[in-house]
Amino acid sequence: MQQTKDVVIRFSGDSGDGMQLTGTLFSDTSALGGNSIATFPDFPAEIRAPQGTLAGVSGFQVHIGSEKVLTSGDYCDLLVTMNPVALRANRKWLKKGATVIVDADSFTEAAVKRAGFETLDPFAELGISDYNIIRAPISSMTKDALAETGLDMKAANKCKNMFALGICFCLYDMPLDHTESYLRRKFAKKAAVAEANILALKAGYNYASNTHIFTTTYQVPPAKLPKGTYRTISGNVATAWGLMAASEKSGRPLFCGSYPITPATAILEELAKRKDLGVKTLQVEDEIAGICTAIGASFAGNMGVTTTSGPGLSLKSEALGLAVMTELPLVVVDVQRGGPSTGLPTKTEQADLYQALWGRNGECPLVVMAACTPSGCFDAAFRAAKIAMEHMTPVILLSDGYIANGSEAWKIPSMSQYPEIHPPVVTEVPDGGFMPYKRDAERLARSWALPGSPGCEHRLGGLEKLDVKGSLSHDPLNHQRMVDLRAEKVARVAEFIPEQEVYGDKSGDLLVVGWGGTYGQLRTAVDMLRADGKSVSHCHFSHINPLPKGVEKIFSKFGKIVVCELNMGQFADYLRTKFQQFTYLQHNKVQGLPFTVVELTDHFRALLEDKK
Repeated sequence: MQQTKDVVIRFSGDSGDGMQLTGTLFSDTSALGGNSIATFPDFPAEIRAPQGTLAGVSGFQVHIGSEKVLTSGDYCDLLVTMNPVALRANRKWLKKGATVIVDADSFTEAAVKRAGFETLDPFAELGISDYNIIRAPISSMTKDALAETGLDMKAANKCKNMFALGICFCLYDMPLDHTESYLRRKFAKKAAVAEANILALKAGYNYASNTHIFTTTYQVPPAKLPKGTYRTISGNVATAWGLMAASEKSGRPLFCGSYPITPATAILEELAKRKDLGVKTLQVEDEIAGICTAIGASFAGNMGVTTTSGPGLSLKSEALGLAVMTELPLVVVDVQRGGPSTGLPTKTEQADLYQALWGRNGECPLVVMAACTPSGCFDAAFRAAKIAMEHMTPVILLSDGYIANGSEAWKIPSMSQYPEIHPPVVTEVPDGGFMPYKRDAERLARSWALPGSPGCEHRLGGLEKLDVKGSLSHDPLNHQRMVDLRAEKVARVAEFIPEQEVYGDKSGDLLVVGWGGTYGQLRTAVDMLRADGKSVSHCHFSHINPLPKGVEKIFSKFGKIVVCELNMGQFADYLRTKFQQFTYLQHNKVQGLPFTVVELTDHFRALLEDKK
């Protein structure tokens, strides 16, 4: 038994091979053992691609460590592949000398050819013959282990992922009890199926243990995390929970009107489970209906929410203008994916920033924020809802496919740590009567009068309104004033958010700038370079419009600024409009994949050496 600081494991196979579940169970077991974890589910875009083809390869990567891990890892120490095409698709993610477990039964001549190999020796063709290759007959051994269960061959074959998981548990000295409990709960009404999967799990563990297929087994010690109660949580689930927490703190019931869209659907699904908390959800017929029902619910006194991805945000743009004009609180969660159009539905990207900032007609400012980590989605969603309700404005919260589907260990907070939210709800008619656009002097937020409140009757809509009174107005000077007020209201949000911080030295040779879901990779790369004595710091943004205070001062103290983002430079361009005195270098990637720490550190070293 050898202890190791961290390992990266990647499970891969056809869409129907159960790799997502296998990876999730391995991750959960690691987390229960006290490890820090970060995961990366890598889904195929096609719902059911032809079996054994590149288009249908599904993967799940998990990074576990005895110290805090911020990324799902660049390259894997262990690759579990259920067929030849999964091996071919994931060769590029192998560390030198990695262990590769393959289902030898699936490496038939037909399958090897179908995967696109030119020879019948895929290992030699991929240049990994000298790696630690474990050719285990997983399918046949699973069927043998379940021979007396009464399951037919097709049903028995579906348990092979549990056999593979058992092998991995043996390699990393992990217990089986959590997975056994999960299977019994999942198949509570199908006891035979539950026991068959458990039998396959134990058979895989015993096979690895009794045949000594590994010369060395490993153990990752528990991470030294702050005391508390932890659970694994994905970004989408954390977003839903953060919204519910804000609803509780504000006293406003939560309404979510959404149309299902990858990769945001899980937020709607999670909210739909919580009728016990007063959450109302409506799965509507299209994206426009989603945002319009949320705006209507907001007018009625609810905390209005709609969830979407890039194509859906395009469709919501007109109604977003209505929310800006009516000055109603609204949270729009955009889980970004590869685009344009349908693009790469299951792959990550950060290319909706321009659309979030400016994708509406007219002068139409609103607050734009970004979540940075899976567990951080909770706080981001809470803050977005707080700003929306206290400032009476729409807020777009940008997430992305990487952090939305990824998960990590999360210390469950006490709600006493979170502030109360005070929406400006009108409880009695003010002296002089209710004026719908009379504003709070500090925030410039108008009051929120709920329908049916005596003496507070008023009209809202998309036509311009007269300042204070709220009647229709086409007066040029009034329009100018209302445009100015709406812009100033959003700008004043900067007074209520924390000043921008810099990680590392306050001055130096290179400042790495990022926003949103690139946080983990950028912070890890900066830590590695700082450990080597390099003068590098990190400035990461979660508030985008308005930008926090202190940015100009931070930027002025560094020799070079490099902006890293999963698009062609949208945030860098935005910063150029705000702080034109600085030169912004860029590092961009639009491959449907997150940054790797290796590519970042290589680029930063080159910048420090003046090679780029």
